[in-house]
Amino acid sequence: MSRSIQQSVEQLAAPILEELKLELVDVEFQKEGKNWFLRVFIDSENGVDLDDCTKVSERLSESLDNNDPIEQAYYLEVSSPGAERPLKKKQDIEKAVGKNVHVTTYAPVEGEKVFEGELKQFEAETLHIAVKEKHKKVVKQVPYAQVAKARLAVIL
Repeated sequence: MSRSIQQSVEQLAAPILEELKLELVDVEFQKEGKNWFLRVFIDSENGVDLDDCTKVSERLSESLDNNDPIEQAYYLEVSSPGAERPLKKKQDIEKAVGKNVHVTTYAPVEGEKVFEGELKQFEAETLHIAVKEKHKKVVKQVPYAQVAKARLAVIL
């Protein structure tokens, strides 16, 4: 996705979400088949419901129409990021302490690129993740600078 489209949508969404006391989690603009989709993921401390998504969708749609940052036709979708929401910013990772996470790294850390377990702490630019190795839990230290992707994880 063009960074300028993402930035434009983020700027247009910011005052709407602030007024509604909601948080922008992510923006995606992608082509699927012959159609383009602009997906805006929102959340709050108490979660979001259909009413929240509808309010944001209506107001953001009007703002997008007035400012017209996207040339081609597209479908706007506003939704919750779901149970396995992405952790895009440092604040997201800080809020995830005590929860299960799935983290992939750019390069191997201690010989591994995938870490899944409980995020015990996030300090000094390092994630401390308790992962299961054989029959015990071991805390792995993953430098934040090495994190390629992170999300909450539902572990069964």
